[in-house]
Amino acid sequence: MDKTETYDDCRLEQFTDLDEHKTRVEYLKGENIFKQGAFAPYVIYVVKGLVKVYLQTGYEKQINIAIARPGDFLAFSSIFGENVHTYSTQALTNAEICMIEKESLKQILLEHPAFALQVTSKNYRKEKHLLEVIKNVSYKQMRGKLASALIYLSQDDFLNEDIFTYLTRQDLADFASISAESAIKFLKEFEKEGIIRLDGKNIEIINAKTLSELSKNG
Repeated sequence: MDKTETYDDCRLEQFTDLDEHKTRVEYLKGENIFKQGAFAPYVIYVVKGLVKVYLQTGYEKQINIAIARPGDFLAFSSIFGENVHTYSTQALTNAEICMIEKESLKQILLEHPAFALQVTSKNYRKEKHLLEVIKNVSYKQMRGKLASALIYLSQDDFLNEDIFTYLTRQDLADFASISAESAIKFLKEFEKEGIIRLDGKNIEIINAKTLSELSKNG
């Protein structure tokens, strides 16, 4: 196999040049990994666990924008001269991450274009999601916002993660950019309408078509 075809974990074993330029760190559930506005000396690679990515928008106010999984890069913009973190991250589960010196990773990307293309493709998909987040916050009504959040959290990437068991109702509300009270209210409405099934913290989508229509129509 060409060494640039795949990458699977933080060691990136096919790229031995990185061996002396990375450090593994373990975080417990709930620990902050890095904070918006802090200095960004490393690119972060998620090895194990789930990481919540969010924007701090005010005092005790935030918008959850994504959940990073194993194989995802965080603080990737630091490679291109962004010296501070533009968002915050927190371990949603016990997690293991790898801190990679940004200049070393930049050199790997320059020397291995197929690998760079793979990373760029993944970041493009993240960019599309961020545009959806902006649309969600700016134009949709609260039911549409919550529907969009549920669709994102129910995608195939999270099917084996039991993602809702790690999220509080406040977390879910922050993904939808609505209050926790509103999230709880609309979840109950969705259940009565046969769109979802609630079982404690878990949420099962049972009418994906209607949920999608709610998301699209806002």
